[in-house]
Amino acid sequence: MTRLTGLYPGTFDPLTLGHIDIIKRAVKLVDTLLVGVAVNAGKGPLFDLDERVDMVREALDGIDSEARAQIKVVPFDGLLMHFAEQNGCQVIIRGLRAVSDFEYEFQMVGMNSFLNEEVETVFLMADARYQAIASRLVKEIAKLGGDIDDFVPPSVARRLLAKVGRG
Repeated sequence: MTRLTGLYPGTFDPLTLGHIDIIKRAVKLVDTLLVGVAVNAGKGPLFDLDERVDMVREALDGIDSEARAQIKVVPFDGLLMHFAEQNGCQVIIRGLRAVSDFEYEFQMVGMNSFLNEEVETVFLMADARYQAIASRLVKEIAKLGGDIDDFVPPSVARRLLAKVGRG
């Protein structure tokens, strides 16, 4: 039986409870899940790549012991499909929060299928509790003095508050 490797890519600046929800559900579908932390300098991340990788690893510590899949947090730069191919991924996992997410993701699936039609994309709908959570909004709330405890794990909250001068 072929082992299935999935890839859940993102900038994770910062990792939110919505991301963790998708990861916890994705590990039910694959044998190995790569959480690909993208460089994505175009988005102007608040945290550098090493900080984001460490943040994701810390927040996910222990989750793979409850899951049937092994979780690996891996940084990457460049084309998503090249990264998926280099790591033997057969499935790309994407989370959807709203219709606007779907429109963007629909275009990405079309382009990715032109690059490699053997790699499938699977969409997981965000749990209703997390549909409004977006990393950019969490950063803004933190910068403006709001409470972010309902949006990110405690380890991420500490790092984010320190980064914006509230830690």
